[in-house]
Amino acid sequence: MKSKLFLLLLLSCLFLSCQGQTAKNIQTLDPKTYAEKLKTTEKPQLLDVRTPQEYEVEHLENADNVNINSADFATKAAQYDKTKPVFVYCKVGGRSAQAADKLAEMGFKEIYNLDGGIMKWSANNLPKTSQNTQNVKTGMTSDDFQKLITSDKKVLINFTAVWCGPCQKMKPYVLKLQEELKDQIKIVRLDADENKALVEGMKIDGLPTIIVYENGKEVWRNLGYITEEELRKHL
Repeated sequence: MKSKLFLLLLLSCLFLSCQGQTAKNIQTLDPKTYAEKLKTTEKPQLLDVRTPQEYEVEHLENADNVNINSADFATKAAQYDKTKPVFVYCKVGGRSAQAADKLAEMGFKEIYNLDGGIMKWSANNLPKTSQNTQNVKTGMTSDDFQKLITSDKKVLINFTAVWCGPCQKMKPYVLKLQEELKDQIKIVRLDADENKALVEGMKIDGLPTIIVYENGKEVWRNLGYITEEELRKHL
């Protein structure tokens, strides 16, 4: 009995030790700290884990494109040195967090994840490179947006994206509210990728973002997933 108890305690300690080691291997840094760490690291291994299409439009200088959702992610990632620091980023941080976990499982010793992804990086006015302007969809101008929010009714703007899980989870009830409350409030969903210039100009640094306006003035903002019940309280 005592030997079984000892074995269970030993296994528990080993499990917790491994968990702690994995967590310790991954650090999520805000954009400015991430940029400074990149700058001070000799020959950093920088992985953009988004799609090739996203990478083509814009990416961080000297980043390699290794798509986390590609079947050959592990094969490509294995080509990098596991003993040296590796930096990962995506659009808003979700995919890079998955990539960081995968790299830790593969044995990488020092992993840095960009908090908020390239959206928050842009909101902090940090440099990007190789922007293919032919593929950039600028969308709505700031003047058009100002006209949109200038109304005798409340206006709710929902910044969203097709690849954003929480955005898609909220979509059904946002559309329901759009129809249900159309006489009291104007609800507009704007795709962040289709309105890139507007998003960067407003320094939207994460999705989903909801902003409520009255008489053209912002009165409430929420970043991240919110339930229908909570959203109704602000309408």
